[in-house]
Amino acid sequence: MILSFENVSFDYNGHSILKEISFLMDSGEFLYLIGPSGAGKTTVLKLIYMDLKPKTGVVSIGEFNSQFMKEKYIPMLRRKLGIIFQDFRLLSDRTIEENLAFVLHSVNSPKKEVKRKIFNALSLVGLSHRRNSYPNELSGGEQQRVVIARAIINDPILILADEPTGNLDPVTSKQIMEILRDINARGTAVLVATHNYDLVKKFPARILKLQNEKILPADINEL
Repeated sequence: MILSFENVSFDYNGHSILKEISFLMDSGEFLYLIGPSGAGKTTVLKLIYMDLKPKTGVVSIGEFNSQFMKEKYIPMLRRKLGIIFQDFRLLSDRTIEENLAFVLHSVNSPKKEVKRKIFNALSLVGLSHRRNSYPNELSGGEQQRVVIARAIINDPILILADEPTGNLDPVTSKQIMEILRDINARGTAVLVATHNYDLVKKFPARILKLQNEKILPADINEL
């Protein structure tokens, strides 16, 4: 097991967003978290990387536990996670290679490792030839692939993808999902929050659905 929620509740400005939700995720699993916009998918992800803390209940990721987590240890947790944000968050004044190097330097990776890790990550997403380009020179799909490369570059135990195909056309969306499934096939757990049910059907895996503050197993035939 790599992730668990035990009776987790979360309120925002006095409004209940999540109510006593519980689920487990195995190491190396590919898992979908679905639900309409505003259902709380991003909240669940923020609880995992501890940008938010639950009102009640416990979130556990590997050896980390929200109940006993001190603020100073949160960066250690995040180094073990690969986070794919909706809005890319690439540094516009740095090349793709420099964007990835920034991540590695922030965790004090040895210099001899930096080039190798950047090459491997960009090769996996098919962008080694664009390493000297700037973000604004790339298409939306290429930028998303850079974000995936950034997420995997430190060999995370879990990748969190927040609507990774939200702003992309169907062909590019399919390519992004193929990359995520390839990463998962290499042994990394992947949690995808999405409301793109067509892609869920094309790339089936276990599904959890957020609805009415609760989380429930969902069947692909119900989508």
